Amino acid sequence: MGNQAVCEAQFGEIKLNGKALLETSELIFRPADGSPTRKLPFAAIKSAQAVDGQLRLQTTDGPAILDLGPTAEKWAHKILHPKTRGEKLGVKPGINVSLIGNFDQEFLGELRTATKNIHEGKLDASTDLIFLSVNSIKDQASAIDKTAKAIRGATALWIVYPKGEKEITENDVIATGRKSGLKDVKVVAFSRTHTALKFVRPLDKR
Repeated sequence: MGNQAVCEAQFGEIKLNGKALLETSELIFRPADGSPTRKLPFAAIKSAQAVDGQLRLQTTDGPAILDLGPTAEKWAHKILHPKTRGEKLGVKPGINVSLIGNFDQEFLGELRTATKNIHEGKLDASTDLIFLSVNSIKDQASAIDKTAKAIRGATALWIVYPKGEKEITENDVIATGRKSGLKDVKVVAFSRTHTALKFVRPLDKR
């Protein structure tokens, strides 16, 4: 999840009060007057700097200034140096990973760059991270329950599912994970089409 701040913002000549949210790949500003939400993808931000408590941005649509106070510098750093997908998912060099389901070649390539300890289609006993791909309510329940039973200790389970689909929603995945005895602790934008929810076994159940 991103950071948030209630602040004054200026887009070109327009000044607005509202709430700013710094997500993993974009900055969102929701005006208090109900006017349209403004979204600034990191890819559209040409420069970012903190000056006297202001976050000053140059974007493809023009300048934007947010009065953030002490957090301006931290936001500028996060915009200029966003975490990679692997970093957000906890993928570290040499980590032991198990993959259940289908994943795109780009993600597989990222994993192989970080580690050789990848087990596709099966759960390794010493795995650190499990990635489970599900596509519908029908196939997720049994897959999540089966995977949950195999989790040992601090092993984390990332459930990857399509975003914006009626066939499976975030609430569906969370409910099934909790029913299987797991605790949801984090959500990450896995890609433009998929979301990833992180689950772990509660401390008193390990």
